[in-house]
Amino acid sequence: MIRKQGQPSAVRKAAVAGAFYPDNAGVLKSMVTQLLAEAPSMPKVADIQSSPKALIAPHAGYIYSGPVAATAYQQVQRHSADYQRIVLLGPSHRVGFYGVALSGAEYFETPLGRIAVDHNTDKALSDLPFVKVRDDAHLLEHSLEVQLPFLQTIFSDFTLVPLVIGQARAEEVVQVIELLWQASGTLIVISSDLSHFLDYDTAKALDQQTCQAIEALNWQQIDEDQACGRYPIFGLLEFAKTHHWSVTRLGLNNSGDTAGDKNRVVGYGAWAFH
Repeated sequence: MIRKQGQPSAVRKAAVAGAFYPDNAGVLKSMVTQLLAEAPSMPKVADIQSSPKALIAPHAGYIYSGPVAATAYQQVQRHSADYQRIVLLGPSHRVGFYGVALSGAEYFETPLGRIAVDHNTDKALSDLPFVKVRDDAHLLEHSLEVQLPFLQTIFSDFTLVPLVIGQARAEEVVQVIELLWQASGTLIVISSDLSHFLDYDTAKALDQQTCQAIEALNWQQIDEDQACGRYPIFGLLEFAKTHHWSVTRLGLNNSGDTAGDKNRVVGYGAWAFH
């Protein structure tokens, strides 16, 4: 985006600070640092030495999904120097549309500061007929925002490609990833929770099915009630299959394991792709 000299940069302000995560910078930084330090490791995860190409991480309030999200970001924390650009794809919860929404903002802001948006690929992405600039899709969307404080805590300097995904076919998301992933220092982050508002035992069983589908790179086995970020997940799994990427589970639980009751839970999972 080209702005005239003297024209103020557009800033996408934090929409869920004080709700999904603390709005005080010091408290937030301390909370994220503690979550990363205490993140549990699944068996064999510690044996992974290479830096991930992509992550799937949850996006609920930190008291609920923060421990699982931290298992994902702990993997890139060890390789923080390898990344300079984060491509962040998350579902739209508030605005219904078909396709992929770019942001017209120059910066995304959280209590930890501003992150510069990388607009270098906007032209190439906008050549795809299903990709449009839609700031209304970004304005109140939490699926991208809740990932940002983790990224700001891990990386001292990076740029962001924020993409909100509406309804989209797997092959369309693949086209987006193909345009973005090869640039040096790029990490792809897919934001998604798993099952919603089931009882604890039913949710655990359904989330296990989702895990099996993700780990088999079989997106066709994931139904709409299994992952709110299913459309970006579909694209990543199809892309990973085509490019012979491997996938490792990093964490899995639900809100009944953290800060909620067990009668009506939301599931959270994290994976790394190499």
